[in-house]
Amino acid sequence: MRDMRPALAFVCRLARAILGMPDYDVYLAHQRAHHPGAPVLERGAFIRARQERRYAARGGPSRCC
Repeated sequence: MRDMRPALAFVCRLARAILGMPDYDVYLAHQRAHHPGAPVLERGAFIRARQERRYAARGGPSRCC
């Protein structure tokens, strides 16, 4: 079972990417490695910011269709 953990983690990251769900753990690792003194967003704020960036129309409000 332990041998499957990396593969399962990869599949989960892939599924989140396909569904448009940001990977908070990757964000945290990036922040620690490249911006150690910068403030880190909490999980909820991180997800909201990524969703707004993805779904907001350029220069205007977000719309469904």
